[in-house]
Amino acid sequence: MAALRSALYAATFYPLTFLWVVIGVPLSLLGRRPTRAVVLGWVEMHHKLVRSVLGIRFRVEGAIPGEPMLIAAKHQSMLETLELVRISKLPIIVMKKELADIPLFGFLTRRYGVIAVEREAGAKALRALVEEGQQAVASGRGVLIYPEGTRVPVGETPPLKSGFAALYRALGLPVVPVALDSGRLWGRGFVHRSGTVTIAIGETIPAGLPRKEIEAHVHAAINVLELGPQARA
Repeated sequence: MAALRSALYAATFYPLTFLWVVIGVPLSLLGRRPTRAVVLGWVEMHHKLVRSVLGIRFRVEGAIPGEPMLIAAKHQSMLETLELVRISKLPIIVMKKELADIPLFGFLTRRYGVIAVEREAGAKALRALVEEGQQAVASGRGVLIYPEGTRVPVGETPPLKSGFAALYRALGLPVVPVALDSGRLWGRGFVHRSGTVTIAIGETIPAGLPRKEIEAHVHAAINVLELGPQARA
């Protein structure tokens, strides 16, 4: 049944995404507001499709504040890359440059507002991350980053990438950590299982902390669902 549901999801989501992009690209030329409306419609469509076809529900604990924040989230699947845009009030998104370079889709994402990071570019990528992040803050929007840098298998808690601390220091924003367990249902394979995904939004961490301290706070907070009930006590 899970394989059938997953096939129906893929056969629906990807063609709809193509149509959304084709329609969204010309609309994005009308300004930021139409672009954000297109993106919001897309992630809402995906949310409803995931619920109705895959049978995945979401339990959201806590809330993301309305003012601009640096949102640091665990990354286990594609699922949260769309769901967090929906619940975090359309932030600027830090994403790998390969996605932002996809024809049409990449154009639309750049019109929406992303920070495209070339992960193999070292110091050059860090400088670009900081510069584009500062421009994002000037626009009055929050910034969503996956500080582990890539999708992480369930149970793993790797150290944060250096780009997170650089962005935190440069932007001077408080951090909202987000833990989640989407990888239990949505791995790297084709088949996605039904069930409930928990998205746990932690307490806001203030700006201005030393690097080791902010990294320790964020690492612990985004991994509370990995570390077990004692980590949430």
